[in-house]
Amino acid sequence: MSGHDQLVLCLCELTRLLWKLLLPLLFLCALLVAVLVLLVLAVRLWLQSNRNARRAMDGRPTVAFFHPYCNAGGGGERVLWCAIRALQNRYVDINVVVYTGDLGVTGQQILDGARRRFNIALPRPVDFVFLRHRLLVEPGLFPHFTLLGQSVGSIFLGWEALTEFVPDLYIDSMGYAFTLPLFRYLGGCSVGSYVHYPTISTDMLSVVRERNPRFNNPDYVSNSLFLSAFKVVYYCMFALLYGMAGSCSDLVMVNSSWTLDHILSLWRAPNRTSVVYPPCDVSGFLDVPLEEDGDKKCHSIVSIGQFRPEKDHRLQIRAFKKLLDRRRDGPGGREALKLVMIGGCRNQQDEDRVLMLRGMCQELGVADRVEFKLNIPFDELKREMGEATIGLHTMWNEHFGIGVVECMAAGKVILAHKSGGPKLDIVVPYEGGQTGFLAEDEDSYAEAMDRILALTPGSRLQIRRNARQSVARFSDQEFEACFLAAMEPLMGTLER
Repeated sequence: MSGHDQLVLCLCELTRLLWKLLLPLLFLCALLVAVLVLLVLAVRLWLQSNRNARRAMDGRPTVAFFHPYCNAGGGGERVLWCAIRALQNRYVDINVVVYTGDLGVTGQQILDGARRRFNIALPRPVDFVFLRHRLLVEPGLFPHFTLLGQSVGSIFLGWEALTEFVPDLYIDSMGYAFTLPLFRYLGGCSVGSYVHYPTISTDMLSVVRERNPRFNNPDYVSNSLFLSAFKVVYYCMFALLYGMAGSCSDLVMVNSSWTLDHILSLWRAPNRTSVVYPPCDVSGFLDVPLEEDGDKKCHSIVSIGQFRPEKDHRLQIRAFKKLLDRRRDGPGGREALKLVMIGGCRNQQDEDRVLMLRGMCQELGVADRVEFKLNIPFDELKREMGEATIGLHTMWNEHFGIGVVECMAAGKVILAHKSGGPKLDIVVPYEGGQTGFLAEDEDSYAEAMDRILALTPGSRLQIRRNARQSVARFSDQEFEACFLAAMEPLMGTLER
């Protein structure tokens, strides 16, 4: 027998062996799929029986909000409490539950904190489900593949929430999209979401593709062709999974036009998606005097924002240095300008970042004209806002920009980044009048600040008036009206 015949014979034998193995493998796969389906149905039946038992006792439907950090004091928490207050005022026959990971406090302490920080008092008490494994969504737990790690962690945290309490309507108010299919398909709940910021965006993909070093794309990745290509593939796969999870939502609310564009491209649910601007505490700044500032001996430029890397405080300092160089001599020069950087420090990393910024001011020779004010009370913040001429914001692709709105409400001439929410929603013409300025690099920021200071006091006053009048659309009342209108279809499905 020739070698060719032997090879053909071997291939025939191998084919017969594989065919014999194929049927058992197909049978095993079918068996495993059947077991998995039965398991899912059993879990769903068990969870729904728990919900039916609870409904028999309560007699009222329950709306649950998934907000593991509800005791924090940020804009996302303000949205949560305003949303709950709106629902309780509109629907007196519902229960409200909040899933939280804040284990060191009681429910009453959380509500007292919301009243103290945001001046929000709820009409009725809410119930809290305290989750023990919030660590699973902490970014520090995943130094690499953070997006994937946090998303997988959110599934386990969502499972803990679902097994502790099964609601009738589930709202993810913090951006954990991977919990949505869990509550919809296992819990049998109606599900909705309020998206502050997409977990991944097309802008993030473009940053990696272009090998552009930013805070979310370190130098060692942008400098490597292989790592950049790998990260693009990773981001594309994650974006696909994120879109599939988000598309499970019966209702999608987003906080800005920028977020809307990204969510539509990823979740592909235009008929279920609407913009609901977040509630901003504009009323707290409306009593700041609005008058001409021509007699000011020193013009203050105020920056408000947590000392996080994406806020790009270094850009503010470099632009301020260039402004001082432009106005070195004569009246309105160096001694007539100062930059006040106001913000919160969440942890040691933020405090180290402030030390780095102070060192940068020393290197650039502007330390005597830059002040840092950390974790200051509201009264001091309001006083600094009242004395300022310009409100400064430099974050690239800020999803909304509550600090920008607050500066405009206080009657400051706002100078924000030409991207994201400030560009699309906030610093836009009001009744044909200018409401502020936009820039995108240190040269354009320095030029814009110089131009603002060169305006006549009357011209600045008109821009400030336009800005203050324009932010009424971001008030608590506007948020509540838009939120309730968006929620009405889902609330109508609840059996009472």
